Amino acid sequence: MITSPGNVRIKSIVRMQQKARARREADAFLAEGIKMFLEAPVERIREVYLSESFSCSEEGKKRAVMEKLAALSCETVSSEVFRKISDTCSPQGILCVVEAFHYTFPDLLKSKNPLLLILEDIQDPGNVGTMIRTGEGAGIDGVIFAGESADVYNSKAVRATMGSVYRVPFVYVEKAGDAIQKLQKNKIRVYAAHLKGEKEYDACDYRCGSAFLIGNEGNGLRAQTAALADMYMKIPMAGKVESLNAGAAAAILMYEAARQRRKGI
Repeated sequence: MITSPGNVRIKSIVRMQQKARARREADAFLAEGIKMFLEAPVERIREVYLSESFSCSEEGKKRAVMEKLAALSCETVSSEVFRKISDTCSPQGILCVVEAFHYTFPDLLKSKNPLLLILEDIQDPGNVGTMIRTGEGAGIDGVIFAGESADVYNSKAVRATMGSVYRVPFVYVEKAGDAIQKLQKNKIRVYAAHLKGEKEYDACDYRCGSAFLIGNEGNGLRAQTAALADMYMKIPMAGKVESLNAGAAAAILMYEAARQRRKGI
């Protein structure tokens, strides 16, 4: 059992919790909690850390955890050490190091009519994770992160995905404009959620290849990025509300596209 917070491996985990650079150097990220452990692809799990006080009230989940642990290398740590490496207020007592995923642009374009999300300068890791999770629920084919967007492997973002980080392809690009031009060359229409929208969001047809542009939580899309979109569209607001949270707006748009594709209209 590891009982010292000064252990070399524990120090490495703490650095990965705190620094995106450390995660990039390790080419891995941290997934904490029972659900995130159970959904992690076993072939990508490098290490597992289990608290000495680990317990699970649900017998089915406990059995599943133990069965999966039997096929992996697991290190038991003291409760004090686990609190050191945990990023949650109420640790569940299990954390794993997962090999990072590497996707390319073609990975996002495999389906006949791709449905994509382009996120520019989204800085809240919670928003990043929530949009990935919502995107999987809506059936999107991938996410493109542009500009100063948060690291998808930030622990808060990973946790917010509730496992979707293992399944939804994503790429990072320096400039959203480069990605937009690639998509347009592949006959994918790019829609900007914008206050100057020409149409309301449910008046557009998303059954062909489509991508939604979502901008920074406070400032929205950069002007030069929005100008590259094939169309501006808006989500109508009642009352005195001017706009929605970026995650809420993305959810509305993705599920409208999913509805059209499911119903054929």
